Amino acid sequence: MVFVILTVINFVVITKGAGRIAEVAARFTLDAMPGKQMAIDAELNAGLIKEEQAKTRREELSKEADFYGSMDGASKFVRGDAIAGIIITLVNIVGGIGIGVMQRGMDVSQALQTYTILSIGDGLVSQIPALVVSTAAGILVTRSSDKQSLGPMLTSQLFFHPRVLSVLSISMLLLSAFSLVTGMLPWFPFMCMGVLFGFMYRTFDERGLLTERPVGPDLDEGGDPEGGPEGGGDGGEGDAPAPGSPEKMEDLLHLDTLQIELGYGLLSLADPKKGGDVLERVTSVRRNFVQDMGFIIPAVRLRDNLELQPNEYRFIFRGQLIATGEVMPGYWLAMNTNNSTEVLPGVQTTEPVYGLPATWITEVERKNAEVAGYTVVDPASVLVTHFSETVRRHCHQILSRQDVQVLLDNLKEDNPALVNELVPGLLSVGQVQRVLQNLLSEGVPIRNLVGVLERVADFAETTKNPDELAEQARKAIGAQVVKPYLDEHGNLHAITLDPWLEEELVKGLRASQNETVLMIDPKIAEHLSHQLHQSMQPMIAEGRTPAVICSAMIRAGLRRFFAAKFPELAFLSYEELPPKIEIVPTATVPSLQ
Repeated sequence: MVFVILTVINFVVITKGAGRIAEVAARFTLDAMPGKQMAIDAELNAGLIKEEQAKTRREELSKEADFYGSMDGASKFVRGDAIAGIIITLVNIVGGIGIGVMQRGMDVSQALQTYTILSIGDGLVSQIPALVVSTAAGILVTRSSDKQSLGPMLTSQLFFHPRVLSVLSISMLLLSAFSLVTGMLPWFPFMCMGVLFGFMYRTFDERGLLTERPVGPDLDEGGDPEGGPEGGGDGGEGDAPAPGSPEKMEDLLHLDTLQIELGYGLLSLADPKKGGDVLERVTSVRRNFVQDMGFIIPAVRLRDNLELQPNEYRFIFRGQLIATGEVMPGYWLAMNTNNSTEVLPGVQTTEPVYGLPATWITEVERKNAEVAGYTVVDPASVLVTHFSETVRRHCHQILSRQDVQVLLDNLKEDNPALVNELVPGLLSVGQVQRVLQNLLSEGVPIRNLVGVLERVADFAETTKNPDELAEQARKAIGAQVVKPYLDEHGNLHAITLDPWLEEELVKGLRASQNETVLMIDPKIAEHLSHQLHQSMQPMIAEGRTPAVICSAMIRAGLRRFFAAKFPELAFLSYEELPPKIEIVPTATVPSLQ
């Protein structure tokens, strides 16, 4: 009878209930994860929490999901252990009866009595530990979401609350008295336990170790000095500060340097669980940018924006929109880069980086497009490529004074003489920033920072004009400046200017302490614009980057004047060309007749 009771309690009550609780808890926890992650991102974007606190919360959320998932699996093992115990007992009974009847020569009733008693004894030996394990698993699964470990929490609840100890003591003493009167149970063990619990209650109460749970609203919601409602444990730094506090208002002033906003239809591209790898690709973009351009761009914030169209994305730089686009998840972008005559069925669009006509096609049409010579890319690649090019076009704005200071500090470790001579003796950090920004604005890498700053230091005593110092820096790294525009034979294909025209442009130079401005007559400006536009087209058709070569005096002024109209047009000077570079004129802009 005892064995049957234990088996029923273990299998029907404890293991089945604990398994169901673990399954439901795991399901609800996993279903709630996206919402909780979005809530963390929303609080982080609103400045309510800091980056470290958001990282801690995400780790806690991941641990919570792993815990409930593991307990769901563990409950299946516990249930299997209970079932195995029952099966083993039944096998022992049937096998024992067979052995007793066929090998021992017993009759059926004797064999049944003998081997049933033996099997039940063995079953009790296995079921009692199984019951303990099942009970422990049930307690662990049904525990509250308190962040305290189970051991200290269980000890506190059982032995440090006055009501629990008093009820235990009185219950044990009543059982002892009942057993003493009726003789049904041994009274002495109950008496000992009643006295022990009463002694613990008295001793703990005198020493002030007992804690009575407050009656009324939960005070942990706002009165925990160790953190906010989420239990951040950051010493009250940011989880739940008082409304209107100065810290909270200052945090709201923070602007992310770079931010990618996604419409809700593009969230799968950034979700690793759904195969999205945008986050990894953005990290690769930052790594490649450091290797190519020579400085570290800040971390990129990726967030959803319900105000966008489902398939729309935006790039934000310090609160300002710098680029936007749309991609279609589940489709492929096909670009006709080889002038194929085959027309693909799909959604017509424009490639966001280079403005090429393109078509969104299905997976079925993908192979046909590749065979026809189309360049086919997935939506994530379109987005990341657009982001990479956008960062390169705005990297001169991204470079801050703090970034320059970091570059100087790193450079000082190996070149202390150069840094000590230049900053702050000759130039300020802000002036160095302006020089580097001038280089970056034209796509010139600053990775050879030693060569750039040594040339700048040589001329910093003569002029503080960042435009003039940037021109001198370009001459120091001329080979690196010109390299992207050379053909496979090392020749430079470029548009040249008539010498008389250059002389007329030189007359419009206006230099100040901080910048150099080129004033161009409206007629000459219109003439230059028309001629440059016509001269660029053949170079673009040949797949070359259009470039103009002129004297160093007017190079920067021309570049700044035509940067908005011809952003893809590069301006080079004769002085920055390395030796043995042959210039192949593709066109010459004539003088104004």
